[in-house]
Amino acid sequence: MKSYPESSRLFFALWPDDQIRLKLLRLNHSLEVQGFKSVQPYNLHATLVFLGLIDIASELLIKHGVMAIFAKPFVLTFDQLSYWHKPKVLCFTCSHIPDELERLVASLNREVAGCGLQIDPRPYIPHITLARHAGYLPDVNVEPIVWHAEAFCLVESYSEPGGVNYKVRQQWSFTKPVD
Repeated sequence: MKSYPESSRLFFALWPDDQIRLKLLRLNHSLEVQGFKSVQPYNLHATLVFLGLIDIASELLIKHGVMAIFAKPFVLTFDQLSYWHKPKVLCFTCSHIPDELERLVASLNREVAGCGLQIDPRPYIPHITLARHAGYLPDVNVEPIVWHAEAFCLVESYSEPGGVNYKVRQQWSFTKPVD
C-alpha cells in the first residue's frame, strides 16, 4: 500500500501520451537551441485546475466527487507559442478552446469549491509550460500538436534535489474511472 504525506501539492491535468510527449520534446529541443531552459519531458502536461496544498481528508473528498464527472473526449490543438511576463514562462497555447474542455474545467472547479477549497477566478487558458525563467517570446516556427484528450489526472507536485517533479496519483477516463 502506498504511503502519502499528510498533505500534498496537487492539481488536475491532462497528461500526454508518449506520442504527444515526443512531439513536445522536439519543440523543447528547438527552444533549447535558442537558449531556453526547457521543462523536463516527464513533467510536461496541461493543467486543468490547480488545487495547492491539500490534506488527505480533502483529497479523498475531491477524488470521490470527481468520480461523478463524465465528459466527452475532445481534441485540443496547441498551435501558438505564448510568453507570459509575470511568471516568466513560455507556453504552448490553443487558438481555440473546445466547449468540452471548458465544461470539464467548470465541473472540476465546482467539485473543488464544493469541498470548501478556493478556485482560481481567472479565465481558464489551456497551456503547456515549455520553459520557465524565460525573458521573451522567441521567433520559433511551431508545428501544431493535436492532442486527443480522453482522460484527466490528479497529479502531485513534489520537490527533489534536482528540482520539482510531477507524478500522476490517479486517472479518470471521461466515461469511467481508470485505476
